[in-house]
Amino acid sequence: MINSARTLVTVFFTLVSLLILTPVGAQTVPTSQQQIKLSFSPIVKQTSPAVVNIFTKTIVKERSVPSLFNDPFFKRFFGNNLPGKERNRMGKSLGSGVIVRSNGLIVTNHHVIDKATEIQVVLADRREFSAELILSDEGTDLAILRIDTEGEELPTLELMDSDTIDVGDLVLAIGNPFGVGQTVTSGIVSALARTQVGVADFQFFIQTDAAINPGNSGGALVTMDGKLLGINTAIFSSSRNGGSVGIGFAIPANMVRTVVRSAEEGHELVRAWPGILGQNLNSDLALGFGLSRPGGVVVSSVYQGGPADIAGVEAGDVILSVAGKEVIDVESLRFRIATVPIGDKVQLKLWRDRKASTITYTAAPAPETPARNRREVRGTSPLAGALIANLSPALAVERDLGSMWEGVIVTDVARRSPAHQISLQSNDILVDLNDTPIKRVEDVEVALSKKTPTWRIVIRRDGRLQNLEIKR
Repeated sequence: MINSARTLVTVFFTLVSLLILTPVGAQTVPTSQQQIKLSFSPIVKQTSPAVVNIFTKTIVKERSVPSLFNDPFFKRFFGNNLPGKERNRMGKSLGSGVIVRSNGLIVTNHHVIDKATEIQVVLADRREFSAELILSDEGTDLAILRIDTEGEELPTLELMDSDTIDVGDLVLAIGNPFGVGQTVTSGIVSALARTQVGVADFQFFIQTDAAINPGNSGGALVTMDGKLLGINTAIFSSSRNGGSVGIGFAIPANMVRTVVRSAEEGHELVRAWPGILGQNLNSDLALGFGLSRPGGVVVSSVYQGGPADIAGVEAGDVILSVAGKEVIDVESLRFRIATVPIGDKVQLKLWRDRKASTITYTAAPAPETPARNRREVRGTSPLAGALIANLSPALAVERDLGSMWEGVIVTDVARRSPAHQISLQSNDILVDLNDTPIKRVEDVEVALSKKTPTWRIVIRRDGRLQNLEIKR
């Protein structure tokens, strides 16, 4: 009895001290059975009607190859030109989506609907609709669909400012994992600004430990006030079936907002472009620049006439923040610039001559200069069958070529053509042809007009130079 009384007194004074010492509105751990029984049910009831299931059908081309030619010996010499018949097969996939506008505008992942010939949306109340693809962007892995509600207003999720979230905040993931039906899982924000995930061109993901599995792609990551924090996109998995191991990634709502805006305005998605080349500021560089810690982007070159050049950015500057948001590395700089609406002005914080300064950057797209001037190479040369074009910042962005701003690029290669036979590939950059430097499409035409017993071709592929020599 005495021990029980002492325990009760201890619990009482512990609760009193918590009430006295805990500030109003501060986050605390549960201290009673009643608090432990708290439920996410009200948030789920509020948000889940805006999360939909998406089913797609895709025509997949398959080539039936005789078993004899499956031998590695034949594959080595024939490559993709093995004999056989092509046939079409109907492929099916599933995913999730989020209604963001009451008139039926839905956000999902690009990879959920990529190459789909038919898209079906199933609402939380089990009604089914055929969906129209409005916009799809591989770079952000986002797509916008629309269903015809015939004037009926649907439940929606409001996009929040994803920069206001903190690591440790509670979140819910809602989607359709493995096609079992709408499912809710809970967790916390595990990390922010993940830039080394490798599932999209614009890498700046919110990491969560809320269980995300195949079929959750395109679903909602929801905060405790019932707002859309992000679109669930990818998981890290060590198992063959792709099951969750507690590391999931979501595209932040601030990037989602830019894609939704383009879809509503009815134009092609055009993102703001930094117009610089740079590298991450590591510890050694930070010491050399007189900064106390790493983090930021060291500008190595600026595209003349581009938005950064007009703003006054110079080679040797360190970009520290965009619109007051810290820049951690090159990927985070691309993300921050890409979420600024074209024409808007934001402040860039720079480190120059060992002191901080601020300049005004006006968001602008990558320029289409020079014009592409697409041509198909014809005739009997080794390049015949290649489709070539002048490189520009806009084309480099379109093809995710990074710093390749100028030159002549191979955009496509016809099957069984001479260019295909010498293994020329899409995105190869023509550097030199028969000792003629290649800067424009016209240079290729001039070089091909010269008679020579041997073709000498220099290309840049994946950042490396390759030399080809073909005898006539």
